[in-house]
Amino acid sequence: MSLYTETTDGSFIDRKDSTLVWNYQYADPDFGSCQAKELLDDLESVLANELVTVKSGHDIVEVKPQGVNKGLVAERLLETMQQKGTAPDFVLCIGDDRSDQNMFEVVMSAVASSSLSPVAEVFACTVRQKPSKAKYYLEDTTEILRMLQGLASGSEHSAKHVSISPQRIIIEKE
Repeated sequence: MSLYTETTDGSFIDRKDSTLVWNYQYADPDFGSCQAKELLDDLESVLANELVTVKSGHDIVEVKPQGVNKGLVAERLLETMQQKGTAPDFVLCIGDDRSDQNMFEVVMSAVASSSLSPVAEVFACTVRQKPSKAKYYLEDTTEILRMLQGLASGSEHSAKHVSISPQRIIIEKE
């Protein structure tokens, strides 16, 4: 990835907790796409016998451990909460790419199972990604903020000490 970053202006490597991502969103679109295909082929060849998954996405090439996905994390989180007797009564799940679909599937199937409170409100929202397993669609981050502000405002009417300000909202894209 370092070699491709050096030879592709506008590209960079994003090191996350469980993934390594080569991002070329700021590179020349044609050259970046060509480099991404080459990198994908190189990585698939070099890492063929490793327990990792190599895939391409919108302006990225990603390497991550096999079996690790957002759906698995959501499932374990819900299971842990249920085991502790704290089944959630509100779930907000937002994602913007194909890797979020298994997370939406887990959250939406939890609605039909007993892993959530019987009165649970569940909002699975996809951003700029259609079709999706999420029930709701948001156009962009502006709509995400507007929705969160609406939720905060609604919460203020039903609870005395709820305070969510736009300055404290963190949106992280993975």
